[in-house]
Amino acid sequence: MNLFDAINERVKKLTIWDIKLLQIAAIFVALIIVKLIPSIIQVSIWWFVILALLTGAKPFIKLLKNS
Repeated sequence: MNLFDAINERVKKLTIWDIKLLQIAAIFVALIIVKLIPSIIQVSIWWFVILALLTGAKPFIKLLKNS
């Protein structure tokens, strides 16, 4: 069993509450990074829009294909 198989087995045990708590924790980590490096806020909003679209495209397409 390789590393990814082991991680997948552990992730399958998580509930929706666990996953949402991890997402909230990630948001707080992002806020900490922004507080430590305030120049990130001065980046154009369009970079964030492009990054959001790029990172969200694959899961969205996968969601549409499975239905």
